[in-house]
Amino acid sequence: MTELAASEYALLTDGTEVEVRALRRADLEAVRRMHQEMSQENFYLRFFGFSNRAAEQIADQLCREAGSGHAAVSAWLAGELVGVAGYEPDRGNKGTAEIALVVSDRMHHRGVGTLLLEHLGSLARAEGIRAFRADILAQNHPMLRVIADAGFEVRREMNAGVVELTLALGSDEKYLDAVAERERHADVASLTHLLRPSSIAVIGAGRRPGSVGHAILQSLRTSGFTGALYAVNPHAGGQLLKVPCAASVAELPEPPELAVVTVPASQVAGVARACGQRGTRALVVVTSGLDEEASRDLRESCHRYGMRLVGPNCLGIANTGELLNATFAPRHPTPGRAGVVVQSGGVGIALLERLSRLGIGISSFVSAGDKYDVSANDLLQWWESDDVTRLGLLHLESFGNPRKFARTASRVSRKMPLLTVVAGRSAAGRRAAASHTAAAATPTVTQEALFAQAGVIATHSLGELVKATALLGTQAVPAGPRVAIVSNAGGAGVLAADACQDAGLTVATLGKETQDELARVLPEAAACDGPVDTTAAIGSSRYRACLELVAADSGVDAVIAVICPTAVSDLSSALSEGDLAKPLAGVILDQPESVLVCDGGVPCYSGPEDAARALGHAWSYGRWLARPTGTLPAFDDLQREAAKDLITAFLRSSPEGGWVSPAEAMTLLGHYGLPMADWYWAESADAAVRACVRIGGPVAMKAHVPGVIHKSDAGAVRLGLMGHDEVRVAYLCFQSRFGTDLQGVIVQPMVPDGIEVLCGVVQEPVFGPLVVFGLGGTATDALADRTARLTPLTDTDAVDMVGSLRAASLFVGEHARAGTAAIEDILLRLGRLADDHPEIAELDLNPVIALPGAAVAVDARVRVIPRRSWDPYLRRMR
Repeated sequence: MTELAASEYALLTDGTEVEVRALRRADLEAVRRMHQEMSQENFYLRFFGFSNRAAEQIADQLCREAGSGHAAVSAWLAGELVGVAGYEPDRGNKGTAEIALVVSDRMHHRGVGTLLLEHLGSLARAEGIRAFRADILAQNHPMLRVIADAGFEVRREMNAGVVELTLALGSDEKYLDAVAERERHADVASLTHLLRPSSIAVIGAGRRPGSVGHAILQSLRTSGFTGALYAVNPHAGGQLLKVPCAASVAELPEPPELAVVTVPASQVAGVARACGQRGTRALVVVTSGLDEEASRDLRESCHRYGMRLVGPNCLGIANTGELLNATFAPRHPTPGRAGVVVQSGGVGIALLERLSRLGIGISSFVSAGDKYDVSANDLLQWWESDDVTRLGLLHLESFGNPRKFARTASRVSRKMPLLTVVAGRSAAGRRAAASHTAAAATPTVTQEALFAQAGVIATHSLGELVKATALLGTQAVPAGPRVAIVSNAGGAGVLAADACQDAGLTVATLGKETQDELARVLPEAAACDGPVDTTAAIGSSRYRACLELVAADSGVDAVIAVICPTAVSDLSSALSEGDLAKPLAGVILDQPESVLVCDGGVPCYSGPEDAARALGHAWSYGRWLARPTGTLPAFDDLQREAAKDLITAFLRSSPEGGWVSPAEAMTLLGHYGLPMADWYWAESADAAVRACVRIGGPVAMKAHVPGVIHKSDAGAVRLGLMGHDEVRVAYLCFQSRFGTDLQGVIVQPMVPDGIEVLCGVVQEPVFGPLVVFGLGGTATDALADRTARLTPLTDTDAVDMVGSLRAASLFVGEHARAGTAAIEDILLRLGRLADDHPEIAELDLNPVIALPGAAVAVDARVRVIPRRSWDPYLRRMR
């Protein structure tokens, strides 16, 4: 029997939390009791009759011990069994299993059955089961609806009033979209208790000003929160800050829907338990410094009583639409359209302050702290649904489920801009690695791959984040990279042009008609082609007219207005007249603030570099929006089972894992259709000579010596060997150099000269498989021209990878020396291989020789380790 990884917790449709775990023999009585309590109608629909014996048999089958290939999962609400599901392998049809699913009568229509079906399907996929079968009475409409809504591809056949269903268990886009939509509805329902509570209690609210609890209670009181507000402090009497105060949670006049906990760390677990017993639905634990036992008890109480949890170790939360400010930030955030989620309280305070000053304001704010439960994934789904948030800001120091984050963020990014700061970019974050691919997979590379694929705008500092937000929060997304520059000082315009180039933008050359119109408006000494130099001799109205003319040019996608203040006129008023037909960024060179939003809603920067960089981020986002969403490739030539058998056999002989032999590596890659140069494995000089005879031309010989990574540097490669004598001598030289460490050689035909590239995969412990591509060969580390994407890899991702190298002109354009189709195919196959077999820890194809119409790998290294399969898209809480 497949084991469920301990207990999982997940949300039902209405946001109620349930425990999902494997059924045990000890659960037999609970399963029988649930069946006995079924109504006669439901009993008949499930068992096609009224025999209690059938229910007894099903219960006994579901709860039997492991060992027969079956699996069974169960859902528990507050300790009560509310649903079971199990499968039995079909012995006559390999890869297929019969399923049984029962939900307690009182829990119908709350999503229990669908949730159990998802978890059961995930277990089955991990065991190689490709399809479920079920026989359902035609009048059992609720169960047929559960199956239909699950998102699986379903084949139906009717036979004597029974619907015979076959459910394909592939995790295709349709299925994953259905799961994500269910998760969004459930998540938003559960977060309503946190962000739209009807009542709040601050537990540990201090009597003295300056304490965190006192500050949060004061913030809630003065923010105008209209629900019931309470304080809990055993020493404060009946009131605190004119708010009703109780000595304990139990003595509150009603269960608080949300509790904000600021008590000492040693008291947090007890307070959480008391809140759960009273009926609280959400906790914000501001307290830090919880030890392991307190942390465990806090989590257990939240799961047991179904409370959503923010923190611990956090600043608090805010929802300006609900007049809710449960933070100890120094000022109330300005209501607005930016959603913010941070881990660091200090970063949170800075963003609240700066976004408020800019006038963009805050819709909702969550300081997630140590992220025991509520995380960025939850807030993304809240913003997607709240009809208020128009852009989201994220500051993430860690990722719980990056692949689910990427999928959620990619969906939300199509509705609003999402911005973040790439954290952990220092050299100290780089881990030691034994392959070129793993060495390339630094924390920065991995995070940037995640954000690039999900359409998240990645900045490199808090200031850069705020400046990009100022533009995206006030202006439309540019349709292209062409920027018109209008300046009243020629030198400043040149600086702006340089900044645009550095930001990946192009300076627009204005059309003749626009230039003629500008010439009629501007002095004779003005430059009208672009950048436009108006000269200092014009006033605000003529400067505004210039901006409107260039914005109307069909060759312009955005405008940067650079103003150098003079005693002649104040041109900044031209920006206060509001937006143009195209996105507009202002630059006022004597402005003391690095960025502000003027009265007309135009972002104004103190230097052209910041304006250009903000526009560059906006264009990068616009380009992502415009690109095709991409499809996952459908390969029909993969030998998954053969690859699995090879990996399993290696791990059986090497339980701790390691580097597979060259022959095993070549064979494994061949199972996934990767284009490997013909190869022969030889463990003697005679065998090497025989391989040369079979090839019939000049050959390459590579020694396999454990621990040798850079074969050329170690003298482990001989190229262009002709005839028996040269091959024999080369083998004997290897023997002399490496002695008993030499395990054999790979003999291959020489491949025509081409562009040497690196293609590889590394399994990130948190992020999952990362596919790496770049210039390869012996100089791959020195060149460091690489790009990376996380799996699952789409055809669009593969195209982007090839096109994003600094040396992309080698593959794309009129001077290309190699085609892209074969390289893209290699990257897609590597991604699928890594997804299908998470035991692959590192894989290097270096070099791959890229040719005008083909690509062929001439060397490969693969390291595998024991690893349990883990479904990143399964609905579960942290």
